[in-house]
Amino acid sequence: MKKKIFVALIILALSFTVFSNAAYADYYSNYTTIKYGIQSNEVTNLQNDLKSLGYFNATATGFFGSITKQTVMNYQKDNYLVVDGIVGHATARQIKTDRVIQTAKSYLGVPYVWGGVSPSGFDCSGLTHYTLLMNGITIPRTAEAQYTMGVSVSMSQLKKGDLVFFTTYKPGPSHVGIYLGNRQFIHESSGAGKVIISSLDNIYYAQHYIGARRVIN
Repeated sequence: MKKKIFVALIILALSFTVFSNAAYADYYSNYTTIKYGIQSNEVTNLQNDLKSLGYFNATATGFFGSITKQTVMNYQKDNYLVVDGIVGHATARQIKTDRVIQTAKSYLGVPYVWGGVSPSGFDCSGLTHYTLLMNGITIPRTAEAQYTMGVSVSMSQLKKGDLVFFTTYKPGPSHVGIYLGNRQFIHESSGAGKVIISSLDNIYYAQHYIGARRVIN
């Protein structure tokens, strides 16, 4: 009985951690267009996301005024998006992607733990699963199952935030990371014993690469 109570408390604690630290960007999931003049919780979430990315320096008020519009335009310009100050799906997707990458990079150096699914220790798919969950995206726990999610993309079409897969200790997808752009990806490496950034041009990863999936559409 005590063991069951202990397990329940652990699950509750993990759930609290996930939801209390989760990124915002529900406007991405809801395909909501946000623009000048709107006041809503989605605007508050947008302002908090942009603040976390170093763009919005004011207090989040939930009102999309001139400061928020200019901030959005600055973000759009830096990310080669249409600079209109309107947060449609393309801009929302880019913000979501940047938040995912920001979350993943915050775990650089976290030790490798077989079966690990928390910042105290990850395995490769534990890192991708947890990072996306922290940003409101649910994917399966294992690399093999994650390889069935989203849509397949070729290496030439890779975008930031895509999941990249490798066959390593067994046939099929047995290792996974998150693509960062410029042929770099972040992953929990059993060889390095921690979360690191590696290159797709590394001989080992180039030889063992098997594909990519896009789960941030």
